[in-house]
Amino acid sequence: MITLPVSPDKCAALDARLRKLGILEQDLEEHFVRAGGPGGQHVNKVSTCVVLTHRPSGLTVRCQEERSQGMNRYRARKRLADKMEEVLLGAESRLRQAVEKLRRQKRKRSKRAKEKVLEAKHRRAGLKATRKAVGTDD
Repeated sequence: MITLPVSPDKCAALDARLRKLGILEQDLEEHFVRAGGPGGQHVNKVSTCVVLTHRPSGLTVRCQEERSQGMNRYRARKRLADKMEEVLLGAESRLRQAVEKLRRQKRKRSKRAKEKVLEAKHRRAGLKATRKAVGTDD
């Protein structure tokens, strides 16, 4: 198990997830390159970007989100696990399920669904109308 700058619980959870997906630490090839973008002079001078390759599958991920190399190593392993999960599980993967959920939420309502919503609104308006104060003509 590799030491990363996160809590031992997170590190153990990531390690267990990688083992479950069949990703062994000795199968990973790790390179460090200079990152670009925000982060100031530190990012430009230090090789904080992590390029992680899983040799058996050929999957490669690159992570330069953080200023520290250690956090990028952790995030790169998480990304590799997500990518491997996507390849192995396909439609059952967490990422695919999240995308499908978003697609369903944004989908236009059917004509019948719109009618049902309007019926419910009319029913609610009728109920509220019966609660008017006595003696008002509104």
